[in-house]
Amino acid sequence: MELKHFPLGPLWTNCYVVSGKTGDAVVADPGGPTGEVREYLKTKGLKPRMVLLTHGHGDHIFGVGEIRGLAADGVAIHHEDADCLTSAERNLSDDMGNPVRFGSADRLLKDGDLISLGSLNIKVIHTPGHTPGGCCFYVTEGSEALLLSGDTLFARSIGRSDLPGGDEGILIESLGKLSGFADSLAVFPGHGPWTTIGDEKRLNPFWPRY
Repeated sequence: MELKHFPLGPLWTNCYVVSGKTGDAVVADPGGPTGEVREYLKTKGLKPRMVLLTHGHGDHIFGVGEIRGLAADGVAIHHEDADCLTSAERNLSDDMGNPVRFGSADRLLKDGDLISLGSLNIKVIHTPGHTPGGCCFYVTEGSEALLLSGDTLFARSIGRSDLPGGDEGILIESLGKLSGFADSLAVFPGHGPWTTIGDEKRLNPFWPRY
């Protein structure tokens, strides 16, 4: 399994391309112009299968219109954030001064969904609190694994909960869903550097300690 990181857009949103040994790939959170992403896919000869959205805020979806036509299985988002794709008010891009709207998602996700794309397997973990439909994606290929955490979990921090639909208590409860993962699991967030579950358990002041 290979992961490539692209910081996109004015908020440097982390877009990730995760690909497997079969050449199938997912593009997660294309939050700005996707020229570099599309060039990477072409150069590596990858087959983009799906655009995965950890949530529906504008800074994570700005590039959807440029990339969705390349993805054989279209765009997937949790059903509780589905209207973010079609409403600039809901995705907050109105407030960013660059309103964006797209067609509806091709697949609506729910907690526990399993997605198989070639040699990649992806488990959907619903982690609301930043948005009602926020998700993390647990991606595996054989014995390799990683977590795309969106704006649920950052290195030593968590996503904002003061935006419409946010709730800090719910967001901290959502972190509890990640507690069962191995400490060594690499976590790739929506903004900032990567981390591990173990480091966040020890050092993140928001991590629930029951």
